[in-house]
Amino acid sequence: MVHRVLRSLAEDVWDVVRAASPTHLSLRTRLVKAFVLTVIVDVIAGVCIYFAERHAPTTGVHNFGDALFWTTAQMTTLSSSLTNPLTGVGKAISVLIDIYAITVVSTLAGIFSAFFYRRGEEGEQRGDRD
Repeated sequence: MVHRVLRSLAEDVWDVVRAASPTHLSLRTRLVKAFVLTVIVDVIAGVCIYFAERHAPTTGVHNFGDALFWTTAQMTTLSSSLTNPLTGVGKAISVLIDIYAITVVSTLAGIFSAFFYRRGEEGEQRGDRD
């Protein structure tokens, strides 16, 4: 049973990678767009945090790597061992990163929901049953 589920999941992922249908292509395109936009936002936020926080007293951000680590951890809501921003600009960036992360998670839920809905409709048209 587990083997069959894992195999089916692997086949579904492969279908998305190779865009086996217009629905798979749509999912792949949307996921790639979300990923690329997130990387861009992460790098821009990292640069902003670096310049806002690097000279703050007791900061944990001493170089761009620290800033990028902090922004990435903040975007994944995992937090990090680095201190929270100490400057007003850094705090504002932190809030914007949090809003962006919540928006992306919600958007991903909608993307997958639309994908599964469309796949269900395609299955009904073919006469598939679960």
